[in-house]
Parts: sequence; structure tokens; C-alpha cells
Amino acid sequence: MVSREQKGGVLHEKLQILRSVTHSHAGDNMSIIADASSYIKDLKQKIAKLNQEIAFAEHANVCIPLVGVEVVENGFLINVFMDKCSPGLLGSILEAFDEIGLSVLEARATCAGSFRLQAVGEEEAGDPIDAHAVEQAVIQAIKNCPSK
Repeated sequence: MVSREQKGGVLHEKLQILRSVTHSHAGDNMSIIADASSYIKDLKQKIAKLNQEIAFAEHANVCIPLVGVEVVENGFLINVFMDKCSPGLLGSILEAFDEIGLSVLEARATCAGSFRLQAVGEEEAGDPIDAHAVEQAVIQAIKNCPSK
């Protein structure tokens, strides 16, 4: 049989795990549980909001682009994916790169049903560029694409 002390130790360990997962700074057990409850409530609200956005996008037949930018040795690795391929999209993205001072060293693009772009770019001489600025430039280029 498991002793009362062992059960208490296991419960304490589980509460400490719950405390760390929910980023709680509470010291007593009831406060840890209350913080966890609040954390779960916030997560449920975020999930509901995301589900609404997805449903709206599907209903409106909106194509949501996936844009990823990683910092690599001499610049950036840019990945773009969209369910639909629009004429002029690649040109719009490349113009955005030029506008922010990003030289494309290598790129692969496909437009067979969906649009995919993988590009490696580096900063031209001048003001430094961060990954977030590159991502925002791509997203804006997609929004501004004349043939969406």
C-alpha cells in the first residue's frame, strides 16, 4: 500500500509541475489550482478565437499565407506557402525584397495549384534588416498583389 506521505509527495510534485506549466508564482496549493484554472480559461478563449478566424477565412474563401523567415549565416531563409497561386504574386514578393534592400541569392518557386517560395536573401549595403521586417514585407506584398 502507498502511505499517506507518499501520496502527499506525489500530489506536491504534480502541483509543482502544474505551477511551472501555467507560469504561476503562487505558493499555496489553492492558488496554484486557481492560476491553472485561469490559464485554462485563457487557452480556451484563444482556441475559440482562432476557430472563429479559421471559420471566417473558410467561409469568405480567404487564402491565408504561411510565411516563415529564419536568420541564416549570411542573411535570411524565407519560406512562403499559399493554397492558391495568383498571377503576379512572385513578382510582387520580389519587388518587396528589393524595396527593403534584400538581394535574393537563390530562390525556388512553384505554382502548381498552390504557391510555394523558398528563397535565400542577404542584406544589401545600408540599414540592417531584421527577420520580422522581411516577414512583414512579404505579407504586405501578398496583400497588395494586384491579381489576388
